[in-house]
Parts: sequence; structure tokens; C-alpha cells
Amino acid sequence: MPLFHGLSAFPITPADASGSVDTAALARLLNRIQMAGADAIGLLGSTGGYAFLSQTERQRAVSTAMSTVGGKIPVIVGVGALRTDEAQALARDARMAGADGLLLAPMSYTPLFEDEVYEHFAAVADAGELPLCIYNNPSTTKFTFSRPLIARLAKVANIQAVKMPLPADGDFGAELTAVRGETPANFAIGYSGDWGAGSAILAGADAWYSVVGGLLPAEALALTRAAHAGDIAEVERLDRLFQPLFSLFKEFGSFRVMYAIAAALDLCRYDPPRPTMPLPEAAVSRVQRALDHLSVRS
Repeated sequence: MPLFHGLSAFPITPADASGSVDTAALARLLNRIQMAGADAIGLLGSTGGYAFLSQTERQRAVSTAMSTVGGKIPVIVGVGALRTDEAQALARDARMAGADGLLLAPMSYTPLFEDEVYEHFAAVADAGELPLCIYNNPSTTKFTFSRPLIARLAKVANIQAVKMPLPADGDFGAELTAVRGETPANFAIGYSGDWGAGSAILAGADAWYSVVGGLLPAEALALTRAAHAGDIAEVERLDRLFQPLFSLFKEFGSFRVMYAIAAALDLCRYDPPRPTMPLPEAAVSRVQRALDHLSVRS
């Protein structure tokens, strides 16, 4: 399957309070994804807390991924950074470690203009020399990629895909048609926002960039495959099973919930990096009930 297609599963990056990555715990999560048969791993995405980690710790995470699952499953590495030169260095690090692709979000303290984002992406794509996916994540970065900017970037060497947020009007078909009308035929369009994944793939999206797939890859893959097969009834059934978990994502943010899931499944026990606080204790029991609703076991 092409790199930016199917289920791309995004695990958390287990790390202690000082930001030191627990490579053994990370390896367990990566093996779980690979053994489930996901199509790719999205390492150091937003779920992976890349913005909280130093370059050295990010290098350790990538090295761990490649030594654990490299060659068994494609690994797409997030290389977002505030400075262009830092993002370029991270892209080179990923390539030298053996990564298969890159994911880049426009991190910034100062709001960016479109020309600035274009130049940033072109520079990182050139430095990385790997297939790169645009990370359109306005809820986090506060920058929204316009359709003309996506079309412009799609012409840049190595930029081959975009990871989109769920459309506000829910009309995946119209958005896919519009973006595909302005980008090359081989430019892949995928979506994040787990609760819209089934609808996105049924409408023709190329990929699901999945938060929940990072810890529940088998369950996420079942939804992905049903949607690719056009099995609407099965997609709706699986989506109903996911709803208690997706409700928690919407209420508390998926980042916090994922750490609680990892603990509930006894995969690893870490708090999210500060200042992000763990899931409130009153909500932890809801996580277990949501996992029971999915019949998930460690």
C-alpha cells in the first residue's frame, strides 16, 4: 500500500517528567501496532507529544522505532519545530535513521502568513529528501491551510500528502473533490479526528491518521478495512462501539485520554508532559467502561 494510505496509527511517546523517553515502553507500543497489521506508524505526531521533547529525545524515539519495527511497517516521523533550521535538522535526523516519511505542522509563536508557511515547508521538504505530509491541524497550530496553499505546496518536490481536520460542514465528498481538483493525481488526502474516520474513508479519503489506533490498532484497523470495503453497516456498528471513547476525546482532549488508556491496558504508566494534566480521576472509570464497550484487553 502507498505510504500515505490506509491506517496510520499514532502512539503516545512514553516519557518521564524530565522528558526522557522510555524506549522499552515505546517499543512495546510500536510492536503492538505492527503486529495488528496497521498500514503505517505516525511517530512523534501531536499524540506523540513531539513539541514537548528535545531534539535528542526525538532522535532516541526515532532510533527506537527503526530498530524495533523498521522494515516491517512504514514509519512516518513528525518533524515540526518553531524554527525552520530546527525542523530541517529533525528531518535530516529522521532520514538518516531510516524513516520512510515525514509529517510537518507549522508550529509558531507568531502567527504566520501563507508565504512564510510555504517557504518553511519547501525548506524542510528539501532538507528531508523523504515523502512529506502536510499536517493541517488548526486546533493546535492556529494556522489553517487554504486550498490554494495546499495546491501550491503539492507541487513542491517530496510533498505528497495532506492530513486534514474534519470539515466543519461534514461534507467530506465535496472537500475531497475540491482538493483533488487542484492537486496532482497521486497527492494523498487523509483525515484526523477519529470520530469522523469512517465517514471520511467511505467518502473516498486515502488515509485515517488515527489517535486511537496508536493504542487500539486492531480495533481501528477493523473500522478502516470496513470503510475501505464500503461496508456501511459494519462501519456504523464499529463506530457505535467507539462512541464512548470518542466522547471522552471530545470532552477532555484525546491526548489526556490516551495516557489513561495506556495505563488501563497496563501498556505503560506515565502522565502527559506538563503543563498538561492527567485525566481527572472521576473520568478514569469512564475510560475503562469505554474499553469494555469495545471489548478491548491488554
